[in-house]
Amino acid sequence: MRVHIIGTGLLGASLGLALSAQNYRVSLEDTSPTAQQLAADLGAGELLGSDALDSNDPDIVVVATPPDVAAQVITAALRTYPDATVTDVASIKTRLLDSVRAMVTAAELDRYIGCHPMAGRERSGAIAARPDLFTARPWVICSDEDTPADRLGEVIAMAEATGASVTHLDPRIHDAAVAKVSHVPQVVASLVASQLRHAPIEEVALAGQGLRDVTRIAASDPRLWTQILAGNAEEIRSVLTELRGELDEVIAALDLGPGSTGVLARAIALGNEGYDRIPGKHGQAPTKYAVVTVLIPDTPGTLARLFKDIGDLGINVEDFRMDHAPGRRLGIVDVSVVPAAQQELEIGLSSKGWQIPESAIEKEGNA
Repeated sequence: MRVHIIGTGLLGASLGLALSAQNYRVSLEDTSPTAQQLAADLGAGELLGSDALDSNDPDIVVVATPPDVAAQVITAALRTYPDATVTDVASIKTRLLDSVRAMVTAAELDRYIGCHPMAGRERSGAIAARPDLFTARPWVICSDEDTPADRLGEVIAMAEATGASVTHLDPRIHDAAVAKVSHVPQVVASLVASQLRHAPIEEVALAGQGLRDVTRIAASDPRLWTQILAGNAEEIRSVLTELRGELDEVIAALDLGPGSTGVLARAIALGNEGYDRIPGKHGQAPTKYAVVTVLIPDTPGTLARLFKDIGDLGINVEDFRMDHAPGRRLGIVDVSVVPAAQQELEIGLSSKGWQIPESAIEKEGNA
């Protein structure tokens, strides 16, 4: 199967790398000669006109351009490649579909299948591309009962070849979902990070993992996100309006009048409820893990040695995160394991010389 990718930024180049690794024939196109050459040099595919490509039209055309030009590029691709299935990777679907529908015939529309791989990075461009970007990530396909089964099968096969997990959603349901799980989190992260612009450096120096967790995606590309927010404005506005109402309640409660502590507690508790609904590993049901904290020196090879010791104990790491102690060359590693393995891990690591605050051994000694 031959896939032609239009747009060689992060998603387009990553898709080319992933499909090339699975022996797909991939061709590349971009309005920037430099960008498409870079993607080709990185191994994402061949440029049009290359001797490595035959003269046949592609089976699938993937439009990986910015959202504000995607509809025009999809329309042009449907007419340039009259036998190809055309898809895209844009994070907005309803408005994009409406725009394409207004510009093409019914027969052409039958060859268009909207997609959205739920993958990305804070960095942009082909230089940030990775062949495993889509591995184990959701790949949303927005088809309907009129979508030809053979074309839908081609798109599903392509998505699964990247290692993604395919799911099917109506475009409007998709847009409502990504407003909650992607677009509004981006706005909130950016707004929280913006409060640091003029903060004294002494205050910013106190930042810990909590601030980094909340603001990680604030480093995203403003141009791309302006297009995404404008493209899904109705759904995003709805979620932000509800969020503003809850935020106003918290602000009012901070006057510390009668009943204020109940409002504050309720806000945190409702956040607990929402957090508990976030899927666990591999999309499975949420799972509560025990966390074992290990203090490690900030030296080469230490983290690798820690994980080797955990592996030697026969314990699986479900998740982990690392913070750094301010002003000290010391790492603080939180290792998440199933609760039944917590005490065994604490005792085992302590016996191997790792520093574990309030370890199981210390707890037993104080019992």
